Amino acid sequence: MSSPVDSVSLYKIRKLLTELSTKEGRGTELVTLYVPAKKALHEVISTLREEWGTAGNIKSDTTRVHVQDSLTKTMQRLKLYKKTPENGVALFCGALPTNGLGSEEVRVFEIHPHKPIQTFLYRCDDHFHLDILKNMLKEEKTIGILSVDTSEAGLGIVSGESLEVAEVLTSGVSGKHRAGGQSARRFERLRDMELTQFYHRVADHATKIFLEEHKISGLIVSGPGPTKDEFLKSDLLHYQLRDMIKATVDAAYSGAEGVREALQKAGDVVEDMRIIEERKLIQRFLREVNSKESMVVYGIAPVVKAIERANIQTVLVSDDTGMIYLRGECRKCKDVFGKMVSLAKKTDEKQNLLVRPCANGGHTDWEIREIDLVEYLEDKIRETGAKLEVMSSRTEEGVIFKSFSGIAGFLRYKQ
Repeated sequence: MSSPVDSVSLYKIRKLLTELSTKEGRGTELVTLYVPAKKALHEVISTLREEWGTAGNIKSDTTRVHVQDSLTKTMQRLKLYKKTPENGVALFCGALPTNGLGSEEVRVFEIHPHKPIQTFLYRCDDHFHLDILKNMLKEEKTIGILSVDTSEAGLGIVSGESLEVAEVLTSGVSGKHRAGGQSARRFERLRDMELTQFYHRVADHATKIFLEEHKISGLIVSGPGPTKDEFLKSDLLHYQLRDMIKATVDAAYSGAEGVREALQKAGDVVEDMRIIEERKLIQRFLREVNSKESMVVYGIAPVVKAIERANIQTVLVSDDTGMIYLRGECRKCKDVFGKMVSLAKKTDEKQNLLVRPCANGGHTDWEIREIDLVEYLEDKIRETGAKLEVMSSRTEEGVIFKSFSGIAGFLRYKQ
């Protein structure tokens, strides 16, 4: 099952935003441009021409040249389009150092967002303005889970591919058996008071977490026995949260375990969320691994081998494998050499590659390119008709999947 929003595209956007957030300019040299879907490109280019002229008044020679060069390169990139892309386009351009001060090179980064850009924005600053794209990445559908019984309550947030147990409250409510010397009626009265106070605390924390901090769009209430129903009948829960209840789930556990159990049992309420899709894919993988007639392979070498045989239906890859592909091309004879390496050993492996004689003439003049593992796999499967799914490494299932090297493939036929 594929995600309504392509997991590979989202992975690339997140990765590029992480990289761009580390970039700094020498003054206000970095150009940020957001072009909405319906904005005419000739109007945008005209605006940038005016900014190019204004930049001529900058006193610093270096800053002036960098800004004007960045604007020129941005305009050149926009001229490659016949019309504005369907969701608009975001461009980030600036003179960035490649090897320390004085090694600046004007580079342009381009992002096609998965949602329409609504606002035209041009900025020239000492950093790139990324908030518009970061806000787009926030999951629109955020579900709250409240798991409660008389001993504890768990409050969780489900958003995108993540489940966060935001808080666990212990009740302090006495057990059902009274201490010696107490009358049954007095014991029950005291216990009811303790339980009511606990319900008040749960309701207050639910308001804070679900309405103020996360602004959920739906709520699942779960727990063992009738406690959850008694809590809901108490009318202590904020009216907005009561109106958001999508399901009430009978569960064996409360607290943190209850939150996780409720997610599994919530059914249609969370069916279209990425975390459920990833869980199904990884559970399918684990079933296949333990099957006598297994139709999966895992590990970089077996997966690549199956791709090259066109025997892959779907490739799963963790967003945090800790691996990168180094591709070297000899500048003199165009001999190509590639190797998958761990990020921890990347520097040493690059040095080894730089002194490796090429196969054709024994040259050691290599141009080395670092290729992200997801991009490498995407390129490998391009002609095979296979799908590529990026798995989060932050979920429980994602951690288990990562222990299998974080890369696997469902086969088309038995090898």
